[in-house]
Amino acid sequence: MADPHELDLSRQSLWRPLRLLQASMDADIARIYAEERIEGLKPSYVMELLRLHARGPMTITELAESVNRTHSALSQKVAAMREAGWVETVAGDDARSKKVTLTDRARGVIGRLAAEWRATEAALADLEAELPYPLSRVVTDIEQALERRSFHDRIAEKLAQDPEWG
Repeated sequence: MADPHELDLSRQSLWRPLRLLQASMDADIARIYAEERIEGLKPSYVMELLRLHARGPMTITELAESVNRTHSALSQKVAAMREAGWVETVAGDDARSKKVTLTDRARGVIGRLAAEWRATEAALADLEAELPYPLSRVVTDIEQALERRSFHDRIAEKLAQDPEWG
């Protein structure tokens, strides 16, 4: 009888180490916030908070486009950020629209968030300088390969060869 561990395909993943690495690095950023007693701030909120600070109030659609996210994903994130006290929605240019804006709480720490962003980017540049093949180059190379042939098409081809798929 086969070992159940051998049957568990989820134990083998090329993506998992990258996701775990990013989660670990995000946890280190969150630890910086905790040490500075910036409660309820997730590293994933900072880009949007800095964007709102730089550009002023925006609709969810405008904010989503500015950070290259879907409206649905940004709408969920804005709801979480509003719940945590970082943003609020205010009346937009007409009665039907609403804009997302920073709260006083967010404005009170925005300089520190900008400092953390700069420090994180500098630390990443230092880290990349230690590597023989920097992650930013890997990302660019993957993007170029996917322009030649999409990830969807690559997966679909593999599925067409798998009898369990259909």
